[in-house]
Amino acid sequence: MEKSKESSLSALETLRAPLPDDLFHEPIEYIFADHFRQRALCALLDEIASGTSPDVQMVMAVLGYLKSEFQPHLLDEEKGLLPMLCRRAKPEDEIDEVLRQLTEEHASDGEDAKDIILILEQIVKAGGSNAISGNAAELLKRFAANERQHLIVENSIVLPLARARLTEEDCRDFGQRMAARRGVVLND
Repeated sequence: MEKSKESSLSALETLRAPLPDDLFHEPIEYIFADHFRQRALCALLDEIASGTSPDVQMVMAVLGYLKSEFQPHLLDEEKGLLPMLCRRAKPEDEIDEVLRQLTEEHASDGEDAKDIILILEQIVKAGGSNAISGNAAELLKRFAANERQHLIVENSIVLPLARARLTEEDCRDFGQRMAARRGVVLND
């Protein structure tokens, strides 16, 4: 099997694999694991953007993730992680500017995701027979590049600081809210 096809299949498998519910007991690790899935999302978006006739199964997997997983992830960070980290951070952490930037990026990402969903729905509707337009391809590529940069900041700055500053109670409450957002009831 050629390397790019193997990479695509791996990314597809990663994106389709749900995270285990028991990971909500470790919400920071849940977010970290979901970031890995988002990297797979980015790889698939790049592939869709560069193809002349997008693979419908790939498009459907990306569409499924964007419709069911991406918005809850943004809410996990915006309504849970970032405000908690803002409260728990110490002045020497100097995290305010990073958190402000992430909040702005989340808003932009959410809007771009809505536009991408519409584009992908059209591809599925056409059965993958139409090449993606130049503007649509650019949006997918830009979104993927922005997400990769965003993940670097979160994985290297935000999550390590959260591990150091959030309390067990913070994490328990955060995990319960994350689970509830997805309709999962946690048993202690």
